[in-house]
Amino acid sequence: MNPAVQEDEARIREAFENKDWAEIKSADSWVVFKVMAEFVEGFDRMAKIGPCVSIFGSARTKPDHAHYKMAEEIAAKLVKYGYGVITGGGPGIMEAGNKGAKQNGGKSVGLNIKLPHEQYPNIYIDPDKNINFDFFFVRKVMFVKYAQGFIVLPGGFGTMDELFESLTLIQTQKIGRFPIVLVGKSYWSGLIEWIRNTMCDDAHYINPNDLNLISLVDTADEAVEVIERFYSKYLLKPNF
Repeated sequence: MNPAVQEDEARIREAFENKDWAEIKSADSWVVFKVMAEFVEGFDRMAKIGPCVSIFGSARTKPDHAHYKMAEEIAAKLVKYGYGVITGGGPGIMEAGNKGAKQNGGKSVGLNIKLPHEQYPNIYIDPDKNINFDFFFVRKVMFVKYAQGFIVLPGGFGTMDELFESLTLIQTQKIGRFPIVLVGKSYWSGLIEWIRNTMCDDAHYINPNDLNLISLVDTADEAVEVIERFYSKYLLKPNF
């Protein structure tokens, strides 16, 4: 049997096993301490980075792909405006974002997650800003808490997770209304149309104003302009 299938089956069976209180307390206590340790390290290191923009997108995007080049260009332009760049620290769009920041003299932050495949730290992260996580939810807190904007390029489930996490926190006023920019109209238009027609107009599960949380663009200049225009209203500029 495939080792991955065996591991899945073991996890499923474990969920149905009766455990006594001593077993539960012992196992879960260690998890709590590990989660706390990740939060403490993340807060300590991220609190010092200054204004940054989080760039999300697929780990599977190759360096010769247009989306990779777009992410690299966006990061380079953000740096010139004074922003640092935060990515998930891995390959693909994440690598492109770190590369664009690093090669243009900006702060390049990588929040790496330990996964059985796909994920490994890219070489363009500043050594003092490379942070590793075991828990997705701790990592997502760092993405959101320390970013002044979110730029989302095409990606898969992980990208969608990060996008909707950001939208939910803004919609529920758990964080400020920071700009969320989707790059690539041909990729995102179908999703936006479904959100508008089905989720909003037909089911009324969101308000029409919630759609204003998203900016849909096609170029690096447009993406960075959304960030700059938003903060110019408050006469705010990065201070490094």
